[in-house]
Amino acid sequence: MMSKKSPQLRFEGFTDDWEERKVDECFNFPVSTNSLSRALLNYDEGDIKSVHYGDILIKYPTILNIKNDKIPYITGGKLEKYKSSLLENGDLIFADAAEDETVGKAVEVNGLTEENLVAGLHTIVARSKDKKAEFFLGYYINSNTYHRQLLRLIQGSKVSSISKGNLQKTLVSFPKDFEEQQKIGSFFKQLDDTIALHQRKLDLLKEQKKGYLQKMFPKNGEKVPELRFAGFADDWEERKLGQYTKLITKGTTPKDKTGIGDVNFVKVENITNGKIYPINKIKQNEHDNYLKRSRLEEKDILFSIAGTLGRTAIVNKSILPANTNQALAIIRGYDFDTNFLITSLAGNVVKEYIRRNPTVGAQPNLSLEQVGNLLVNTPNAEEQQKIGSFFKQLDETIALHQRKLDLLKEQKKGFLQKMFV
Repeated sequence: MMSKKSPQLRFEGFTDDWEERKVDECFNFPVSTNSLSRALLNYDEGDIKSVHYGDILIKYPTILNIKNDKIPYITGGKLEKYKSSLLENGDLIFADAAEDETVGKAVEVNGLTEENLVAGLHTIVARSKDKKAEFFLGYYINSNTYHRQLLRLIQGSKVSSISKGNLQKTLVSFPKDFEEQQKIGSFFKQLDDTIALHQRKLDLLKEQKKGYLQKMFPKNGEKVPELRFAGFADDWEERKLGQYTKLITKGTTPKDKTGIGDVNFVKVENITNGKIYPINKIKQNEHDNYLKRSRLEEKDILFSIAGTLGRTAIVNKSILPANTNQALAIIRGYDFDTNFLITSLAGNVVKEYIRRNPTVGAQPNLSLEQVGNLLVNTPNAEEQQKIGSFFKQLDETIALHQRKLDLLKEQKKGFLQKMFV
């Protein structure tokens, strides 16, 4: 039977129990932190960089690399003043305040050579009394295995906080064998590097899509785009959506709020990257009666008209039967290529309408009449099809990379749970 002091998943060849000790036995708290507001920091130049608790809450899933991560300088900071609070590689910087349960998350400092780094507002610095393998502590401290100890020690309501005294009461577990620490730290660092690589690829694809949207649709006042498929030269024309669509309607809120039933109920939050992920349900009786006008059909386009404007998705047969509420307009029987219209509506159509009707921007919602008045810059049917297919393929590539990234992040969560104790 596995010891209670051994993790569920280990590298081959390691069987000894992990050592469990109190934080104040393992760590010194050698430096004072500096209560510097964001107003005293800049990203341009300086002699000393400062890690604010907000930087930690953004970066805590990974190691804080002083060379690669964007960390602000202290405006006019003099080295002599901060010399006693300079950080070292391997130091842990905890965020002692947050608006949620991420309070107590930390980063391990890495990459310091000649740089000067101090800890800023709402942080606590811990330095291991004995040498630990690079990256091990950074990942261990952010695992749920450790962090759940902090939850019962958190104070405050609107803003949660953890004191240094309470932090010192917690327990840490680690393998006695330095080589096992190294393997664990290196494993998670490599996994994070892979996640970062996929994130960069995804960000690049999204930027490329933005560029294509700007170049493959006419700019304001122009009749042709900057970039076109070969063989097309005719001017585009502005079409009012309502004049080329048989039906534009919307749903309403179901009377039954239990979320129990056999019919999918689509809300704005169920639409991500042009796909519908229905998790809400309504009863068949409401679908057929009270919500009859908003029963969805295959190839309907859903278009968000409240809160977040312009989020779009095509209704596929796989989610039917389905219904929706008043925050989503249903566009049906449209005289456009489906993928072209989806791309247009998710692009600059709403932004251009708000530019021409600035009062809409102050109140983020559109009426059905305003949806019908949206102007869609339109080429002939063949060019629509080519543009629509191009962006559909690009969106599918983006979705594929997003799924890969999400899978890697889930795998990391699983390993964090199984590889620490």
